[in-house]
Formats: sequence, C-alpha cells, structure tokens
Amino acid sequence: MNTLSRLLRPAALLLGAAALVGLYSTAHAARIKEVASIEGVRSNQLTGYGLVIGLDGTGDQTTQMPYTSQTLANYLQQLGITLDPTLASRLQLKNVAAVLVTAELPAFARPGQRIDITVSSLGNAKSLKGGTLVATPLRGADGQIYALGQGSLVVAGAGASAAGSSVQINHLSAGRVPGGALVERSVPTPLMEGGSVRLSLNSDDFLTASRVAEAINQRFGTGVANAMDGRSIDVRAPTAPNDRIAFLAQMEELNVQDTTPAAKVIINSRTGSIVLNQAVTLGPCAIAHGNLSVSINSTPVISQPAPLSQGQTVVTEQASIQVTQEPGNLINVPGSPTLQEVVRALNALGATPQDLLAILQAIKAAGALNAELEVI
Repeated sequence: MNTLSRLLRPAALLLGAAALVGLYSTAHAARIKEVASIEGVRSNQLTGYGLVIGLDGTGDQTTQMPYTSQTLANYLQQLGITLDPTLASRLQLKNVAAVLVTAELPAFARPGQRIDITVSSLGNAKSLKGGTLVATPLRGADGQIYALGQGSLVVAGAGASAAGSSVQINHLSAGRVPGGALVERSVPTPLMEGGSVRLSLNSDDFLTASRVAEAINQRFGTGVANAMDGRSIDVRAPTAPNDRIAFLAQMEELNVQDTTPAAKVIINSRTGSIVLNQAVTLGPCAIAHGNLSVSINSTPVISQPAPLSQGQTVVTEQASIQVTQEPGNLINVPGSPTLQEVVRALNALGATPQDLLAILQAIKAAGALNAELEVI
C-alpha cells in the first residue's frame, strides 16, 4: 500500500462509520422553524474599504500598492492635513495596510446595535496582527451606508522570521473585530405588511410543504395555511403587530414529521470527500477493482571507444519498464435497501476515497446506483 493510500484510508473508514450512525437514526419530528423560514426575514451583506494602522512593520509595501498611500493622503486631508502629491507617492508606510471590511446585517437590526466584522488584507501586507481598523463606512448593495466599523483586530495566528527563515501558524492576513461595527441605518422588513406571511422551505419537497400546511391548519384552523408549491406556504396571520408576533412564535414551534430526502451522492473531486444520505440504495451489480502500477527505470550506459581509435565517449540511457498488476477483486452486490450495505460493499473492495469517486460514477453510468450523483 503506498503512502497516498495510507493517508486516504481513514477517510474511507470514516465514511463507513458515518453510514452506521445514519442507519440507526430514526425519523423524528422537526419544528417548522428548522425546515422553513419566513420570507422577507433575512440578513444583508455589507462591505467597505478602509485602513488598518499600527502594524509592526508588516503593512503594505506602498511602492507596489500605491492606493494605500493615496487612501491615507485622502484620510489625512479630511482631518485637515494636506500632503504634497509628490511626497505622498514616496511614503513608505510599513505600518499601514489597505483592507476590505465585510459584515452581515441581521434582520431587525436597529441603529445603535453592534455587529461583528471581518477585515481582510487587500494588498501585500504580511500580517494584520496588532492592527487597528480606522472608521470605515459599510455599504449595502444599494450603495447606502448601514454601519460604521472601527476597532482592534483579533487575528488567530502567529508568525516570526529571522535570518531568511520564517514560521507561521494559521492565517495572518485576515482578522475579526467582535462588535466592531455600529449600525447606523435599519433595513425595512415587510413582516408586518399585508394579511398573510409566506413560509419558504429550506429545500424543495412537496410532502414537507403539505405536512407543514397540515400542521398549521390543525393548530389554528382549516384554511389558515395553503401550500403554494414545493417550497412556499401561504399563511393567514393577524394584522395587529403584537398578535402577529405571538402567532408566528407559536407557529414556528409546531412539530412536522420529517420526510425521507431524495437519494443523493455528493462527490468533491478536489478533496476526495464523498457524502451519501440515508436514502441511497444500490441495485444488483458486480464490481471489479484492481491496481495497475508501471515502473520505469533509466540506467546510464557509458560507451568507451577503443584505444587510438579517435572516438568519443558516449553516454546513453537504457530504459527498463516493469508492469505489475495486483489481482483484482470481483464482488457481486445484491440489491441493497440501506446505506450501510452500499458502504460495506465499497469498503470490501479496499477502495480509497479517490477510487470510490470512479467506482460510484461507473455504477451510476451502469444504472445500478439509485441516487442523484452530484460532483462539486
């Protein structure tokens, strides 16, 4: 077994263990708040451009990142300090870094509340550790300012360098400022508008939509909820704000029996990860698996001319090619109704996750994999 196989073997075992855990999990009732959300109640993404100052010589090299010095000159001008353009272009600001600031404005956020922000280096700064973000306006998709960010960065990493060698732990060019943004503007939420609200399921499923509508009607009366399609349910709600909030609070706590999801296999071809849900079954098939290794060796051969022949010494290469094929395993897999049998049959081949990628695709092409195959 080569090194790659030994590294990937634990992943295959983990896949089997996950299958066993999923096998013994039984269907249970989930609350409506866990399978659906209310349309219009959502967060909004904010972004902004700013400067991090106070770095210990790990900031941007402004000769390569001219916008850093230009931004600082513009900021100082707002404070009443005007720099000569020629002088500003020659500044070596090793303790300043240009950054992009991102945040998520939650639903119902009001002016004065604080939210967390993420700060990421935009230039070639080596580290943002120990830096402070200066006041940075955060804008929404409409260009309006919704929050103002500022504060000291928390960088979960460390690094050191000396005499041409360096060591680094974790990522140093991004950090967070807990509670670093102050909300300046709220986003209107259409929750209190109209005589009804609409629930949106987390995934398309007609049975789940029908069961959600049925649970609401059993609790509040026939005709209160109507499933519109496989994802949305229209619910009549009180118009008074206090009554509507109380109604929605009770509705979200109602239990809905879980449904079996559509059979799906997710394959990540870059990492070799494979995830199968419990609905995956395998039809009758035969799987053969074997390894073919090719070894090519090149040996230099020196050709020495005879004495006084005025010839030249010539060096040639003699190639030796060896092909080794391990005996393949042929396994007949009967039609299996459970995920456990699928994983057990594949692991019986001694296949690594990389092998499973090809095996599952071949089984799907043969029509024996009763699941949707999705490669990400």
